[in-house]
Amino acid sequence: MSGVAIGKVSGRGVYVEGNDIDTDRIIPARYLTCVTFDELGPALFYDVRFDEHGESKGHVLDSPRHSGAAILISDNNFGCGSSREHAPQAIMRFGLKAVIAGSFAEIFHGNCTTLGIPCVVMDDKNRFELSKLVTVDPTLDIIIDIEQLQIICGNQVFPITMKESVREAFLDATYDPLDTLLASGDKVNSVAEKLGYL
Repeated sequence: MSGVAIGKVSGRGVYVEGNDIDTDRIIPARYLTCVTFDELGPALFYDVRFDEHGESKGHVLDSPRHSGAAILISDNNFGCGSSREHAPQAIMRFGLKAVIAGSFAEIFHGNCTTLGIPCVVMDDKNRFELSKLVTVDPTLDIIIDIEQLQIICGNQVFPITMKESVREAFLDATYDPLDTLLASGDKVNSVAEKLGYL
């Protein structure tokens, strides 16, 4: 068993505005009791998308214009707050494949990485331009090129940054430590035997 190398991620984008969007806003705490992660997709940003009666508040994620969007664009310090792995699980199960922001909370970033969700950093000026592009024309595809550290949208190219160790992990398909462990079963057993555990 091994991961799949991720060099590029593409899809339509959706801009969810706001600095300091924390994990409780991404997935409310009451959903942490779920037995599996399968039901988390529809609960993404639930309390800002729906009122107490379950009626839509008209959030951008529910706009027909952005239906099927695969890349989430947001602002600074995205994923801050408690270190719940349910937040990136909800993002993934909603159908989003990557997140672009000005900065990320460290634990959220790590939890996304192990799921194969690239979190790329883009400065405020370029991110504003990108979010404007996809807001005006939601049909535009965004291409996140991890190898070249750039984003292509329409006829524009924007620079991005990413931790080099994370970038290498995506390109080498070593971003999931469980996959790496399972793929190294023979080595694990050999060391365990040498240590007298087998």
